[in-house]
Amino acid sequence: MKHRPDRNVRRGERSFGKSVLLHATLVGASFIAVFPILWVLVISLRPGFAGSSEVHLFETSSLDNYRYVLTNTKFATWMANSLVVSFATTALSVFLSATAGYALSRFRFPGHRSLMWTFLVTQMFPVAILVVPLYNAMNALGLVNTHTSLILAYATVAVPFCTWMLKGYFDAIPIEIDEAGRVDGLTPIGTFWRLIFPLARPGLAVTAFYTFLQAWGEVAYATAFITSDEQKTLSAGLQAFVTQFKQEWGYLAAASILITVPAGVVFFFAQKHLVAGLTAGGTKG
Repeated sequence: MKHRPDRNVRRGERSFGKSVLLHATLVGASFIAVFPILWVLVISLRPGFAGSSEVHLFETSSLDNYRYVLTNTKFATWMANSLVVSFATTALSVFLSATAGYALSRFRFPGHRSLMWTFLVTQMFPVAILVVPLYNAMNALGLVNTHTSLILAYATVAVPFCTWMLKGYFDAIPIEIDEAGRVDGLTPIGTFWRLIFPLARPGLAVTAFYTFLQAWGEVAYATAFITSDEQKTLSAGLQAFVTQFKQEWGYLAAASILITVPAGVVFFFAQKHLVAGLTAGGTKG
């Protein structure tokens, strides 16, 4: 039997032309991905920016836009509201998704398939269709202009997707672990919390990160459900910088850069689990 040559080409064996083409492609793709962020950063460092295409970064750069946003607006209040809503939504959604995903993975009960299809179908409706009925529901419950309305609305979006994702992750965990827990006298709930839940940390990290970002940057529900400035989140509050009669792009750009900090912090702590959680959840289903 003839030995097949190794198809994997090492770096030293790649031709010069292919190396140049590969690196040029990578540089171009990186530039396309990073350029919008760099442009927003440039605008945020230019006081009085009015949409001009001319860039004199080192001549006019200052932190005046950041200083104004932090001291002359309710940015701190909006930030605190967004943190409360995002973390509460994440905690509620991950708890509901984890328990529902485990039940769908391990048990076969009446309505099992119907519930799975219901979770799937709910993902087909765009936000524009759901805003009005959800607003009417929140208004009937007296929750309009409260953070609770946003938490519940965001959970309705996150839970179905996260449940499907965690179900796939739980399917990848051997059922023998559950059986060993029952042999040791654990109840199904005890087996889940003591054995399965710790093993599911990568999948939980992915769903938590997704839920946090979804709640952190959502605009439609935040604009429709919240009416007072004191209750607004960042996504709704930033609209004050660009209205029908004025466009303060420099302030908007500075605020946009600032709101990426919490998301970056969350990503920093969740990154070691993201790859494992994303790949493991798709191995079985």
